[in-house]
Amino acid sequence: MKKSQLLLGKEIPYKFDKPEQKILQAVPNPHTDVDYVASFTCPEFTSICPITSQPDYAELVIDYVPGKSILESKSLKLYLVSYRNHGAFHEDCTIQIAKDIVKTIKPKWLRIAGYWAPRGGIPIDVFFQTGELPSGVFIE
Repeated sequence: MKKSQLLLGKEIPYKFDKPEQKILQAVPNPHTDVDYVASFTCPEFTSICPITSQPDYAELVIDYVPGKSILESKSLKLYLVSYRNHGAFHEDCTIQIAKDIVKTIKPKWLRIAGYWAPRGGIPIDVFFQTGELPSGVFIE
């Protein structure tokens, strides 16, 4: 992706309400010679319950071992914000985010954990992982 096409350094209004806009962006991995883990934590993820229209809250933890590309962090933030008015179940949100990241950067390995706030007294936590973690890579 050309530098001029990146969202980084540009003012972007928060008008997103549909994750289908697929605004995730990849940039070249500066260290393709080694395997390492990049980790993102989103403690204030929000979506909407498709049945009650009440807000759902989660902490998302996204860990991945990059291949040729890494996630551009501003695009990830904007993408996650785009779920704020999106009606979907916890499982759907978590797995769709994982699929979109895989499609965008084709990581060697990805793990996402969605720790959802309790609804009706029961938290629904969702975990997804692609394959096996490459050997010798440190993960917390």
